[in-house]
Amino acid sequence: MPKTDTILSTKSLHYFLQLIDTMNYTQAAQILGITQPALTQQIKKIEHAIGTPLFGQMGKKLYLTEAGKQLQTGAIKLLGTINSVVNDIQEFTQADKGNISIGVLDSVDSEVLRKFLVKFNQKSPDITVNVCYFNRKDLWYNLDNNLIDLALIYVPDNMKKSQVNLQNQYDYMKVCEDRLTILTHDKKAKAGKSYPVSEFIDRQWVAYPDNFYLTQIMREKFGSKMNAKNGMKVPLSFSSTKQLLDTAEETEYDTFINNSYYQLHKNDIKLTPIYLKDDTKFSTSVIYRKGKKDVPRIERFLAEFKKFLDE
Repeated sequence: MPKTDTILSTKSLHYFLQLIDTMNYTQAAQILGITQPALTQQIKKIEHAIGTPLFGQMGKKLYLTEAGKQLQTGAIKLLGTINSVVNDIQEFTQADKGNISIGVLDSVDSEVLRKFLVKFNQKSPDITVNVCYFNRKDLWYNLDNNLIDLALIYVPDNMKKSQVNLQNQYDYMKVCEDRLTILTHDKKAKAGKSYPVSEFIDRQWVAYPDNFYLTQIMREKFGSKMNAKNGMKVPLSFSSTKQLLDTAEETEYDTFINNSYYQLHKNDIKLTPIYLKDDTKFSTSVIYRKGKKDVPRIERFLAEFKKFLDE
C-alpha cells in the first residue's frame, strides 16, 4: 500500500511543483529556502512511496516522467482544493472579505439594491457582490441548492400560498410593502382610486410573461376571463419593465407594474395609476436560507442594507 501520508503532505507536493517550475534542484531549493540535499531527499521519498521515478534526466536537463505528469495534475488539484477550503473558512469568519451572490427576480425593480451596493462597496471594498437575474422558478432552484446567498423577490402577505414554507426553511428581511399598480390611458380614471375587475374586461394590455408573479396576480383576479373572448387580451408581453412601460405609452394598451417601481419613476410615467379593489398585498423582500446570517459578511450586508432602507 502506498504511503499516502508522505505523498499527500502539502509540503512535499509544494516542493515537487516548485521543482517542476524550475527543472533545477539548485534553483528550486533556493526559492524554497532549503538546501539542495533536503529537496532531493524529499523527492526521493515521494518516488519511493509510489514506487516509480517522477523525473528523468537527459544530459543535465530534467524532464517529467509519465508518473510525474500524473502526480503533477493531482497535486495541482489537491493543493487548489486545500487552498480553497482554507480561504472559505477564513472568509466565513471575516466580516470584511469574501463573496456574496444575490439572485433578483427579473420583474423586481432593483434600483434601490443597486444604489445600496454602490455605498456598500465603498465601505467594504474587499467584499465582492455578484448580482444575477432569474425567473421565479430558477431563482428558487438556485436558493434551494445554495447556489446564491440571498434572493430579492416578491413575497405574498399570506405565506401559506408561497412556493415554500418560509418560516421553516428561510429567514427574510422585508425591503418594502408593495401592491399591483395598473397604468391606464383611460382619461376618466382618477389617479389612486381602486376599481373592480369588471372595469377592465374589454381593455388590451401589454404585460409581463405568464410566469411572472404580477401576471399571475392578474390571472387570479380575472380568473377564467383572462384571454377569453371578452376578457383580458394581451397582444404583447415583455420581461423588461422599461420596455413594458415604453410600449404601453406608445400604444393604447394599459399595463401593470409593482407600486414601488412606480413610486421611484412616477415623474417619468405619463399613464394614470389606479388599483384593483381587494387587490393582493405583497412585499419585496430579501430571502435567505436559515444559517446564512451566521456568515459574518452576510450578517454585515443585511444590517447595512436595513440601515440604508431605514434612512
